[in-house]
Amino acid sequence: MTDASGLQQRLAELRAVRPNLRARDAAQALGVSEAELVASGVEQAATRLTSAWRDMLAAMPGLGRVMCLTRNEHCVHERHGRFEQISASGPHGLVLGPDIDLRIFFGQWHSGFAVIEQTRSGERRSLQFFDAHGTAVHKIYATAATDMAAFGTWIERFRARNQTAELKVTPRPAPAPDRPDSEIDHQSLRNAWKGMRDTHDFAGILRKHKVGRVQALRLAGKDLAQELPAGSARAILIDAAASEAPIMVFVGSPGCIQIHTGPVQKLVPTGPWFNVLDPTFNLHLREDRIARTFIVRKPTDDGIVTSVEAFDDAGRTIALFFGARKPGQPERSAWRDIAEARVAA
Repeated sequence: MTDASGLQQRLAELRAVRPNLRARDAAQALGVSEAELVASGVEQAATRLTSAWRDMLAAMPGLGRVMCLTRNEHCVHERHGRFEQISASGPHGLVLGPDIDLRIFFGQWHSGFAVIEQTRSGERRSLQFFDAHGTAVHKIYATAATDMAAFGTWIERFRARNQTAELKVTPRPAPAPDRPDSEIDHQSLRNAWKGMRDTHDFAGILRKHKVGRVQALRLAGKDLAQELPAGSARAILIDAAASEAPIMVFVGSPGCIQIHTGPVQKLVPTGPWFNVLDPTFNLHLREDRIARTFIVRKPTDDGIVTSVEAFDDAGRTIALFFGARKPGQPERSAWRDIAEARVAA
């Protein structure tokens, strides 16, 4: 367990040299998890929250407009809006509003904090949630459109009785390697894939066949999945912006998947990052960490649904791109043309 007071001293020394360092990068520089770093500021810049995750989620609409942030190692997804159409069942939560669209996995939520940060543009307030390994699973930021009185009331309602600055985290276990390709029943995998009726069937097919996602894409056959050239993620964003075709962008952490549905417009490359910088949606994609990209075709009752899926060199999903659609609607031809154009690139 990390010594909180010592960590705060080390953080102050680091900030004196690198004042604009983000919390995630500061934690890495100090050799601790981001959750430990945030927890060390309890009673100063952070308030420990209870673990009433479902009640917290149900109370979110009262805050008004906020900015939700979900990220993984190589991609950051930021979306402005209100929490609407909320439901929770067992270990899962759903937010299905037109702006904030989340799939939440409460089993991965371990600690939460209300945080005050001093930035170049002033004070910034947020709600930050972490898994048992100290990795951020989701963050919610107050904006100029947030009801700050309601935000404060929300924090007091879910304030933990024990405001300890100590936090115990556990090391993240190494992911299990894929089984050898020779042990996968390729034909059974193809048959199950071709028999899909909904895109949500895909995860079950992977579990049933005990096959990794990238492994399945490699083995399924080119009619179902094909590897695309490097740079395809950038290319589809450029083409979507040029054609004004609405798309869906999925980015996940260990405990949350966040989805943008709509157009993308302002595209800005910055070093290794390719960014979407629109008023209500920002995406920061670390292109040099994309090791493989695939076009994936899934049969459904509404016809073929096409996605472009980007992975890192460990086979972890970075981001998924789909055409904007709702259940019961066929895929838009404009999106399919954008995705399929990368096959011949």
